[in-house]
Amino acid sequence: MTTIPQQLSPEKLDQSQLAPEAKLTQWLPAQFRKSVGHFVRRDQVFDFLKPQHHPLLDTRHNILLYLEGVTKSFDGFKAIDDLNLYIKEGELRCIIGPNGAGKTTMMDIITGKTRPDEGQVWLGSNINLQKMDEAEIANAGVGRKFQKPTVFECLSVWHNLELAMAGERSVWRVFRASLNGEQRDELDRVLSLIGLQNHAALLAGNLSHGQKQWLEIGMLLMQKTKLLLVDEPVAGMTHQEMDRTADLLTSLAGDHSVVVVEHDMDFVRSIASTVSVLHQGHMLAEGSMSEIQSDPRVKDVYLGES
Repeated sequence: MTTIPQQLSPEKLDQSQLAPEAKLTQWLPAQFRKSVGHFVRRDQVFDFLKPQHHPLLDTRHNILLYLEGVTKSFDGFKAIDDLNLYIKEGELRCIIGPNGAGKTTMMDIITGKTRPDEGQVWLGSNINLQKMDEAEIANAGVGRKFQKPTVFECLSVWHNLELAMAGERSVWRVFRASLNGEQRDELDRVLSLIGLQNHAALLAGNLSHGQKQWLEIGMLLMQKTKLLLVDEPVAGMTHQEMDRTADLLTSLAGDHSVVVVEHDMDFVRSIASTVSVLHQGHMLAEGSMSEIQSDPRVKDVYLGES
């Protein structure tokens, strides 16, 4: 049986396209049913009812994301310790740091998966993310791409993007409804942007690892995401795919704010004008890659130099 997202109340579920479709998927082949379940569980990121933009988002100060004095402990261990981070509108920022530095916890806090013990987390100057759940934060324009790509493998690339489109989309509506010209133009634009325009009819399960990563980024773009959180996007990629991913992420900056968590220093050097270094849950250093590489504190705790 397909798992229904936990954030849907019984009242919302009755009005949702997911309710009847969850029953209908019982008749589908097992592989397809499993794929449907995977996608629906990702609904907290790809919300079918997501508006184009949050109507209250205020970025007049040119800052899209504020983390101020954020602290989070687990069983007495401070995973995040008085963290301050500011992401400008349209900025591409790379976050680096050794294992256990707090990078994943930081992104969990931004997306509402984890609540901080102290501090403030704001989108723009007027949206308090601490008062919102994961689905509401996604609706406000925050999208997260995990290290392992999650796409709808039994559907084509085109249908993956169509299903992720902002608005009332669902598995069955993809096959029943036709798109208008504006929607087709947007799909074509995103296909071209992610470099899959020649693979629109290909099943997503037949894509390479790198292509699946690009498709998932494209699905976030179809949701009109303002802030993209991208976790280790080039892990397992070929050098050619890494170069293409660098081009893609840099092309998104300007229209979107992009935060990339990455361990590959060559890749970070190729895309980031500003790099933030996390260590033991707090901000150790911030600046250009050359400034970071010459910082003795970074050499000591991250690059293994004394």
